Amino acid sequence: MIVVAITGASGVIYGIRLLEALKELEIENSLIISDAAKTVIESETDRQIDDIINLADNYYEFNDLTASVNSGSFKFDSLAIVPCSMKTLSSIANGYGDNTITRVADVCLKERRRAVIVPRETPLRTAHIQNMLTLSQEGAIILPAMPGFYSDHDSVDDQINFVVGKILDSLKIENKLFKRWE
Repeated sequence: MIVVAITGASGVIYGIRLLEALKELEIENSLIISDAAKTVIESETDRQIDDIINLADNYYEFNDLTASVNSGSFKFDSLAIVPCSMKTLSSIANGYGDNTITRVADVCLKERRRAVIVPRETPLRTAHIQNMLTLSQEGAIILPAMPGFYSDHDSVDDQINFVVGKILDSLKIENKLFKRWE
C-alpha cells in the first residue's frame, strides 16, 4: 500500500494525477490532504475535495494523530508527498511530527520504508536545500517536480504525466505515463 499526502504547495495536480494513476493500476493507497492543500486544490483546479478523496482506498484526516497510519505497526510500503511544501519538508527533516502527514513521514523514515518527497518551490533557500539533504541522507528520495522536455511534450498534461511517471518509477511501479529513451 502507498500513502499519498498532498500539502499546500502549488502543483496539487501532481498528487491528484498520482492518485488517478494508482487507481488505474489497481494499487491500494491511502490519502491525507492538508488543510492548506484543500485551499490550493480549490484555487488551482476545478476538482472537488470529495472526488479526490474517492480516488483513495482509505482517507485520513490531516490533524488526526490517533490515525492508524501514524503507527509504526501499521503496514504500508511507501509514502509519496506530492507536492511537498517547504513547511512540511522542514517539519519532516527536523523530526516535528505535529500532524498526520509529518507523523506518517516520521514513521516511514524510522521504519526505513520508501519515501518520495516532491518539493514545489522556486527559487530555493539554503535552508530548503539543507532540509532536502537531511531527508536524502535518511533515505528519502527527493524528486522535484521538474518535467523533462526531451519526450516531445505536446501539452501540460504530458508534462504532469512525466513527473507522475517518475514518481511511480521511484516507487518501483511499472507505468507508461511518459515516453522513455529507446
